[in-house]
Amino acid sequence: MKLASYFDVALIITSISLIVSVILQNKGVGLGGLTGADTGGVFVARRGIEKVLFGITIGLSVLFFVLTVITVIISK
Repeated sequence: MKLASYFDVALIITSISLIVSVILQNKGVGLGGLTGADTGGVFVARRGIEKVLFGITIGLSVLFFVLTVITVIISK
């Protein structure tokens, strides 16, 4: 198996994890939040699991970006 294949698999796993983490963040706002509709809520400070999930989402997005750049560089 080539090195690029490992990065492709890692990129797929990271992208699925990122999608799940974003959907979990929108769990409490209803289906309107998934489509981008305004829920009319007031911003509340993130605490507990929401704060952890927010940090995980940021980490996954950075990892996704890095893996994408590495995959593009390796494929050339």
